[in-house]
Amino acid sequence: MSASIAKLNDILRTTFLTGKVVVTEGIANLNRPQFYCVMESVRTFDAFTEGDDPYGEHDFGALDVIGVGKVFWKIDYYDTDYQFHSPDPADPKVTRRVLTIMLAEEY
Repeated sequence: MSASIAKLNDILRTTFLTGKVVVTEGIANLNRPQFYCVMESVRTFDAFTEGDDPYGEHDFGALDVIGVGKVFWKIDYYDTDYQFHSPDPADPKVTRRVLTIMLAEEY
């Protein structure tokens, strides 16, 4: 099941197309080049470690972005109405994903 979840998470993170993408105020207030650098860094992130990804689901990442500092991203799983937790994150028919990108200091 973790491999299925990781694949779905990777699709959202690398394309920004299969769920919602939310940025915090700190990310939204970056200048345009910094903002695009953060977004591209999240899209191309592949440095998953056991410490940050203990279940192999690719649902969290921490990275350093030059000129910005430490950035976190995370993926949460909701039901199809975005009201409650998903009953099965491996099933895209009952799950909506939300990718949140934030400055580490906003966590």
